Amino acid sequence: MVPAVCAQAQNAPRDAAVTAPLPAAPVNVRAQPLASGAVTHQVQLPTEPGQAAVTVRSIQPDSVVGNYRIDFDALDVDGDGFISREEAQANPALADEFNALDSARRGRLTREQLAGWLR
Repeated sequence: MVPAVCAQAQNAPRDAAVTAPLPAAPVNVRAQPLASGAVTHQVQLPTEPGQAAVTVRSIQPDSVVGNYRIDFDALDVDGDGFISREEAQANPALADEFNALDSARRGRLTREQLAGWLR
């Protein structure tokens, strides 16, 4: 949080909301317009009289876009037969999924673990 926002939050009454601008989204975060996709859940949050209504929705995207194909040999920069967490950073989609693919928690991926990702 921004220091000024932290100070506001610390000095605000416990049930008062603090408003701050949202930070810019990281470059690897994908966005889609809220008008597309199917609403899977929706809830109206209670507000005080005179305050704006707040609705929170989760939306299932229409499609998933990503680079889900890799060239194993190109990513295996050190040629050890594995893709390390550091080497995976060259492919944002693979970097995002690294922990899910590294089920043994060894910090490296084999060709077998990436069978669905390889060209």
